[in-house]
Amino acid sequence: MDPLSALRDFTIRGELDKIVRVNDEFRFGSDYTFPCFAETAYRSKQGNLYTLETLLHYVNNHHVKHTEYIQNARTQGIPTVTFPDRKPLLDYLTGKISTTDSIEFVLPQNPKFPDLPLNDFPFSDHHQNDVAHHTPDHSFTDSKDLNQIEAPVDYMSLIYSSERPLKDREELLECKGRNFYGVLTAATKREEERQRIESQQRKDGLVAKSRLMGSDDRGMAGYGDELGYDPTPKPKMHLKGGKIGEGVPIILVPSAFQTLITIYNVKEFLEDGIYIPTDVKVKQMKGAKPDCVTVQKKFSRDRDRVVTAYEVRDKPSALKTEDWDRVVAVFVLGKEWQFKDWPFKDHVEIFNKIMGFFMRFEDDSVESAKIVKQWNVKIISISKNKRHQDRAAALEVWDRLEEFVRSRSHS
Repeated sequence: MDPLSALRDFTIRGELDKIVRVNDEFRFGSDYTFPCFAETAYRSKQGNLYTLETLLHYVNNHHVKHTEYIQNARTQGIPTVTFPDRKPLLDYLTGKISTTDSIEFVLPQNPKFPDLPLNDFPFSDHHQNDVAHHTPDHSFTDSKDLNQIEAPVDYMSLIYSSERPLKDREELLECKGRNFYGVLTAATKREEERQRIESQQRKDGLVAKSRLMGSDDRGMAGYGDELGYDPTPKPKMHLKGGKIGEGVPIILVPSAFQTLITIYNVKEFLEDGIYIPTDVKVKQMKGAKPDCVTVQKKFSRDRDRVVTAYEVRDKPSALKTEDWDRVVAVFVLGKEWQFKDWPFKDHVEIFNKIMGFFMRFEDDSVESAKIVKQWNVKIISISKNKRHQDRAAALEVWDRLEEFVRSRSHS
């Protein structure tokens, strides 16, 4: 590879720090070594070829003003890049353009006959037989000269050393005769189909909710097929202190903003497996704060789902006596006052009848969960930045919740 192509390659990859000067050579990592003063194929508008030292110094200092750059280069005794050449040279080295008229790659010459191109080497393979029968009156009759001429030359290596890539992936996208409109159309159709399915799933959730609300004749909904009910009649489960009451199960969340899960972002977390901070959701929300949000499980490790819909509320004081029998889970804030005026005598009774969850960031201090660890709640940790891990956390909430509901329904 020639010095200019090597420098461009390292610049595009962001590996200029791997180019080290050792005496009068630049070492490009362990790949290439070139003399510092080697002329490159980039010709300035003044007519001279820039040296590798000049180009490397410029690309490392292109961000400074031209006057400061010239002063710095003169201090180090390095020839400078002219002002008209700055932008096109930088665009080429950084990969913004693939070529420029200022580049003049020279074809490799014969090592023994510099004035002749490679294919005119007088004693190539197809002429060697002629050499053997040449008459002695030529200048190549001396055996020493003949042996030197017949020394093998690796022409392919010479050719490869002068090659440079002419196209990359970006240039292929700009090729004439290629149309990528079909790719855009396919992607648009796929997105529209995804939105349609999502809209249908939300409608299905409302249907499931209506079936659950009308479960007087069917018993506890959600223990059968994926439609949300079992057609086999079951006895009503409105049993205080034991099984779940009839109707849609309730999940309670704190109304305080200092908790991770609130009524604003609980739907995205439980349905889509994505955590969105409450303050972001508040800014996105149009209209008043909802008193109740319906969520359903859209993803699972298997097809076994205990219930298809839940009500999420953040005002326990608004619950009626019969509503408390439908409360199956609570996201705790970690504060004692959250349970003030709850119809239970202590935390032991609360978390025996209600599944507790405490959401925290992975790198939060241990003190933040000090009180919670004394309660019978499940601590769920999520990352502050790695949103692709939220799905696993949401699945863990669903698994624990469904297991708890299943155990209460059979207790």
